[in-house]
Order: sequence, then structure tokens, then C-alpha cells
Amino acid sequence: MPTVVLMDVSLSMTRPVSLDGIEEFQRKNLAVHGLNMLFEHMASNYRLEFTSLMAFSSLWELLVPFTRDYNALQEALSNLEDYDKTCVEAALNGVSNVVQQEWGSACPCQVVLVTDGSLGIGKGSLRHSLQTLKQRGDDKKFPLPFPFPTKLFIMCIANAEELQMTDAMDNLEELLCLSGGDGQIFTMEGPLCMKSVQTMFGKLIDLVYSPFHAVLHCGNLSSDVQVFPRPEPVVMDEEVEPMPRTVNVDEVGTGTTDELEEEPSASQMAGKSPNFCVLLHGSLKVEGMVALVQLGPEWYGMLYSQADSKKKSNLMMSLFDPGPEPLPWLGKISHLGPISEAADNPYGEDDSKSPFPVQPQVKRSYAQNVTVWIKASGLQTDVQKILRNARKLPDKTQTFYKELNRLRKAALAFGFWELLKGVADLLERECTMLPDSAHPDAAFQLSHAAQQLKLASTGDSQYAAFDHNIVPMHTDFSS
Repeated sequence: MPTVVLMDVSLSMTRPVSLDGIEEFQRKNLAVHGLNMLFEHMASNYRLEFTSLMAFSSLWELLVPFTRDYNALQEALSNLEDYDKTCVEAALNGVSNVVQQEWGSACPCQVVLVTDGSLGIGKGSLRHSLQTLKQRGDDKKFPLPFPFPTKLFIMCIANAEELQMTDAMDNLEELLCLSGGDGQIFTMEGPLCMKSVQTMFGKLIDLVYSPFHAVLHCGNLSSDVQVFPRPEPVVMDEEVEPMPRTVNVDEVGTGTTDELEEEPSASQMAGKSPNFCVLLHGSLKVEGMVALVQLGPEWYGMLYSQADSKKKSNLMMSLFDPGPEPLPWLGKISHLGPISEAADNPYGEDDSKSPFPVQPQVKRSYAQNVTVWIKASGLQTDVQKILRNARKLPDKTQTFYKELNRLRKAALAFGFWELLKGVADLLERECTMLPDSAHPDAAFQLSHAAQQLKLASTGDSQYAAFDHNIVPMHTDFSS
């Protein structure tokens, strides 16, 4: 999960703070000290993660693009310059552009905003931005929420009392809500000093960047591993009393399933010692396969190799939704096992068949031939199809009524009564425009169909039954 560090370099960050009554520092110096602490921690524990550094005042600047070189990030911090007023909205637009260019809109990202809580002055200030949220056009929308999943952490080089003296805290809380609510506002406790800023950044590290050690088991083989980013608790909405599920295994199972067990453990293996994790990664990479992993009771995922570049690849883990059947086509994970234990080979003697996908006992609603109108063009196409068949009556009588009943059922399902009346009017118009050479049966069928649609548009249960089909009118001309 990449991280964007957004550093406030406005004039308010140059306000002095007294340390120990002797030496004077600026708030910017405290922020730099806290960020250096964060980068040193990430270099030791999160070296596989990408981090970017941006600076902002009334404009924004990308100082260091996404990198794993934490020395470059620390060097950029030491060369920060001071600029003019604070404009958080412009900086957030910059974050959106930088992340989307590098990662697209599907990759989750963490944004660490470091500021003194000053909102800026006049137009462009955070206060002005939030007050004008509902007065904007589509071309000037506020950048939050970001188009990609994000967590926003606001690091205030100020204490809570100072922020609450104005409306700064209220505005920052509203900013956090606009981002989606995932994140937190951190403030300094006590006087503004090096110790306070270390404590504040220490809380961020404990919450977001603490290493996640685990043990990977497969039969009698095991290996200490570290997971980046730290797996988060998952809450299933459909549960009556939802409880967060965490990656935590107490007992190791048997069979071909790899299991991940949370167990704080420091790897003491030397570089030349056999390592199961290296063996698994190499095997999956060469064979182009995945391995199932169990993270807890009825919670599974998969391990696979993903190339970072032509020379580098990572062992990745993707988590499925908790439950015994996370992939419907695969069936219950607990039912999987070696072919040798099956009474008959499920793939046949010559691999001519496959037990997958597992067919559901109940036919899914989305497997039905359902009419869906997502765009106006789809509805227009269906109406035009009916009119084309109407002009070819009586030759296309069966096709005409088939398409008419399909549209009728969809309109009734959506409660789209106006559509039924509108199509009825179109059919009546087609009837009046029939040429003299038209077959007499065409006029009867069009009038009959229009009348049935009008009756259905009233919503009367006698004519608007969903299972009812309009059948062709029997005439002396029809065969």
C-alpha cells in the first residue's frame, strides 16, 4: 500500500517554538524530525513499500516520486524551502493526480498530511473550500473523496487546545469525513517539543506501520514471514451481530493447504539456510500456480508470485471474503483434497472432464435472460427492434410478440408504466402510417398489441400480471 507524505511548507510552519527555554526551533523543524523518524522506521520495517514526498503552500510540488529509497526522502526533507499561504485543496488535487498517474484508481493508498492546523486565508483556504462545497460545478469538484481507496492521517504540529481555540479542528474533522472517514487526526500532547512530536509519530507508526510477523505452515515445513501491508480486521455486513475478523490462527491444519499463523517471531535464519518461503515462491513463479492459504476459521486466501520488474518478483497474498465458499465455482474450500483420496478420478482417466465449475443447486438470478437498461441507448434499441418487426407484419408476427413481451415484462418489473403507454402510442402511430399495400392483418395486430400495452400500463392486476404474455390476435387473415 503506497504512502504519500504531504508536507506543509507555508509561512505558518516557520512560527518559532521554544525548546527547553534555550534553543528556538520552527514548527517545520519538529515536522521534519517526526518524518525522519517515520522514514527510518519504514526503511527498517517497511522497505518493500513505496513512498512519495510532496510539499505544498498555495501550490504543490512533487519532491520525490514513489520510491523505496528512504535516503532520498530524508535528503529532500533537509532541503525544504518556505513558501506562502496554505491551500489544502490544491495539495489534495496534486495527490489525486500523482497517485492516479502512478497506480491508477484501484490501488489503496495512505496519505499522511503534516501541517500546523492553519487553514489558510481567504479564497483557497480550507475554510473557504468547505463552505463552497455545494456551490461548485462538475468541473471544480472538491478532490475528496479520492477516486481510489485511501486512508488520510493528519499530523498536526499543534496541540488540541490550540486547534480548538478556532474552528481548525472542526474543519479538519470535516476533511477527514469527506475522505471517507478511514484515518485519524493526531495532535501533540503537552508543549511543542521533540519529545511530543516523537510520541505523536510513534502513535502513527503503531497504528499503521507496525510490522506484522507471521508463520507460514505447510505440513511439516514452516517459515517466518512478514506481511506488507498489515492485514486489517474485516467486518461482514450481512451478519446479525458483525464481529471484526482478524488474521489469527491458533492451530495448524493438515493437507495441501498452507496456513498463516499470527505469531510474533524474529527470523534467525542465516541467508544460506534452507527457507520454505523461498522454496514456495520459486515454485509458484516457475509453475505459474497459486497456493491456497488459511488465515482463520473459514477465512482463506491465495499466495502467488507477481513480477515487480523483469528481475524482481514478490510473493503476494490476496484475501478472499470470509466464509466457507468464497469462490462459488470452487465450492467449499474444506471439500478440496488430493485426487488420490477420491473414489473416482474427478478429471476422468484421460483428463477429459473437470469437476469445476461447481454447479449451484439453485439457478442464480443473474444467470437468467434478464433485460437490463443501463443506458438510454439500450432501451432505444429494444423499442426500435419492436418497430422494425411491426413494419414486417404478418411475416414477423412471432418475433414481434416475443420482443413485445420481453419489453413488457421488463417495464412491469421496473414499474416503468410510462414506457408501456409510450410504446402503445408508437404502435398506434405505425398503424395509421401503414401503406395501402400492407397486409390487412398488420393493422389488426398493431391495434391489438397497443390496446394490451395500454391496459397493462394502468397497473390493474388483471392486465399487468408479470407472467401473462400478449398473444397474437386471431383473425380470418391469420393462418
